[in-house]
Amino acid sequence: MTTPPVPRLFTFVGGASGAWRVEQTRPVVGESLPAAAALGVVAAGAGDAASEGDAVWRLRGIVSNERYVERAEKEALVAKQEGLGRPACTRAALIPIRKNAAWWALTQDERRHVFEAQSQHIAIGLRYLPAIARRLHHCRDLGPDEPFDFLTWFEFTPADAGAFEDLVGTLRDSPEWRFVDREVDIRLSR
Repeated sequence: MTTPPVPRLFTFVGGASGAWRVEQTRPVVGESLPAAAALGVVAAGAGDAASEGDAVWRLRGIVSNERYVERAEKEALVAKQEGLGRPACTRAALIPIRKNAAWWALTQDERRHVFEAQSQHIAIGLRYLPAIARRLHHCRDLGPDEPFDFLTWFEFTPADAGAFEDLVGTLRDSPEWRFVDREVDIRLSR
């Protein structure tokens, strides 16, 4: 028996219908997105026509290799991370982010230095696992028409909403966020 491939390409569809109700859309840096009442998350090949038909915006991202993680950090993340889709996790956040040209002018090792040595991005995230599940989607490699570089998806329980606020607040205060020139914070419930 062959196991089906795990989807890598996802489309986040903001519109009138979808599994997640949009509670708030707030621009953090730069331009916001048009208002949507709901959000559908569509894996490549799933073809959720209900969400696609009433879309006011679509954001695409691909789950890719982890680019700034060292082996010990990856093992620590895998050991603590729980999966998405847990029934108790009725709160979510989609946070699309675009980084500026100065970020992309850095070499891979320079970005890694800002990401972890200066900002402690992974170490901060580890403090909030397993309560807050997350998945990063890369957009930049899909082409120049994508409005964001990353789509960050988080799921958590209502009881962990305060911890989620601490997590994003701490990350936004880090040196890495000097390179963000567009960020939208979309809060969701189901």
